[in-house]
Amino acid sequence: MPTRFASSYIAGLLGEFDPPCMSLYQPTHRHYPDNQQDPILFRNLLKALEESLRGGYPSRKAKSLLEPFEYLAGNRVFWNNTLDGLAAFAAPGFFLALTLQRPVRDMAVVANSFHIKPLIRIYQSADRYQVLGLNRNEIRLFEGDRYALDEIEPLPEVPRNRAEAIGEERAEPHLTVASYGKGAEGPAMHHGHGSRKDEVDKDTERFFRVIDKAVMEHLSRPSGLPLMLAALPEHHGIFRKISKNPLLLEAGIDRHPDSFTPEEFREMAWKAYEPYYKARLDELIDEFGKARSAGLAAEDLESAADSAVAGGIATLLVESDRHIPGRLDAETGRIEPADLEHPEIDDLLDDLSELVLKRGGRVVVVPAQRMPTDTGVAAIRRF
Repeated sequence: MPTRFASSYIAGLLGEFDPPCMSLYQPTHRHYPDNQQDPILFRNLLKALEESLRGGYPSRKAKSLLEPFEYLAGNRVFWNNTLDGLAAFAAPGFFLALTLQRPVRDMAVVANSFHIKPLIRIYQSADRYQVLGLNRNEIRLFEGDRYALDEIEPLPEVPRNRAEAIGEERAEPHLTVASYGKGAEGPAMHHGHGSRKDEVDKDTERFFRVIDKAVMEHLSRPSGLPLMLAALPEHHGIFRKISKNPLLLEAGIDRHPDSFTPEEFREMAWKAYEPYYKARLDELIDEFGKARSAGLAAEDLESAADSAVAGGIATLLVESDRHIPGRLDAETGRIEPADLEHPEIDDLLDDLSELVLKRGGRVVVVPAQRMPTDTGVAAIRRF
């Protein structure tokens, strides 16, 4: 499952579903032979889901609820094309499986709502970006962060090549008929105002216009992620001249992805994107400083929780990889202590993040060394 609409998936999983809501996470592997163990772990996690379901549902009902997981377990094509992690969710009439670019801790949870905390940790980070690889004849699309950059599965709405975008039609040189030499009775002469290069440039520009519109509408807007261009310098010039995508970055890569190994391409992409990542963090921290001066900042869990319940948080910064044991009552904002042995389930930072997202706020995961507070949270309040 492609990851390009991760924010949309998270928002969808926060919606109302009939229970039980089943969430499964596990680390996976990209290559043989390590990936041979992945289906085995998946089936072990299915057993844990089944045991939880049987505590509240008849055996026949439990079996029916687990059918989508069973189908995935037997899908050999899926298990031969995994990344670093897997997240799968099911409820009556609903199933979603996501391949992840970072490992996750294995867990199987049955509850009244989906367990999405690991997704927040991965996809609400400020270091994610997308890349459009482009030449005159075809495109390639990628998404990643500082650690991984993977090609996105084909998008039905986005043409992958010139034929899909504009067909086999080619621009023709413009011809003019004129008379020369012997007055009006002279022989008709044909001369062209176009050249082969003009034809190619026109076709290329038409192709790029279609691609720019499709990528903007079906990739950039749904994901909200910055977009970098990887293409030859002359193609940068043509594409940037016609592009209307507000998420297209000025920096890019002056070579096509085909000229790199995957690891070289990831390194080049991160090198180009890292200044934007740092600038974005600086901007967020500056916003927090201004909010603090205006009395619109929350710097501790208690005040952030109170504001979140009221829908008063516009942006929440949470410290990456930090876990604070406890439970947050989404109705009252009250914080309760919890078992230290289960930080991945009872983590106040993740509970707070979910609540802010449900109330229409934004959550950004920030490295510890860049956090403007030492509490694990820094909230910018609306009021």
